[in-house]
Amino acid sequence: MGGFGDLVLAQLLDPLRIGLVIGLVLTMFRTRAVTGTVVPLLAGIVFVALILPLTTGAASGVPVLRAFAAGLVSTGLLTAVAVAAGLIILRLRR
Repeated sequence: MGGFGDLVLAQLLDPLRIGLVIGLVLTMFRTRAVTGTVVPLLAGIVFVALILPLTTGAASGVPVLRAFAAGLVSTGLLTAVAVAAGLIILRLRR
């Protein structure tokens, strides 16, 4: 079994996690006038980080708490990259 870094790297490359983060960021940009930015992003990061280990369960062979902790790191990084890309795209469109 690999270390924590290997788990984070595997989660960073997970297509489902990437798709969920893109959806989270797109939704945040569309609704930020009403809901703000920080709270929806934090709630989304926690949701994505928790829902994936809970749905895969013991099949992944990684304890849920460890997968959740790695998920917080990887989902946070993916979200930061997606928000930065979104802001660059919005700035270029103006």
